[in-house]
Amino acid sequence: MGDKARGQLTESMFYMLMAFLKSEMCGIDVADFVERRTKGRIKMGPGTIYTLLAKFESEKLIEETAVDGRKRTYRLTDKGRATYLEELERLRMCVRDGEEELECPK
Repeated sequence: MGDKARGQLTESMFYMLMAFLKSEMCGIDVADFVERRTKGRIKMGPGTIYTLLAKFESEKLIEETAVDGRKRTYRLTDKGRATYLEELERLRMCVRDGEEELECPK
């Protein structure tokens, strides 16, 4: 996942990176995207959002593109996209393994 020391992404981390795939966003936009995309299953509060934005920026997964007062806008970096794609593949393998196990006779 880009930075092996971090390990796998949490669900919130995964959806936050997903939010940046198609456009630049601020923290509130990310929270709205995640809640919409998960149909309310995941709700990210300000503490989670801003902690992850700072973490992702320090890990160079996202980069700041604009500042308007207190509003900061970010975009996904190449490293962030690679991290997202690696996690997506890991999750696909987990689902495949689970489905195959269901199909195997005892």
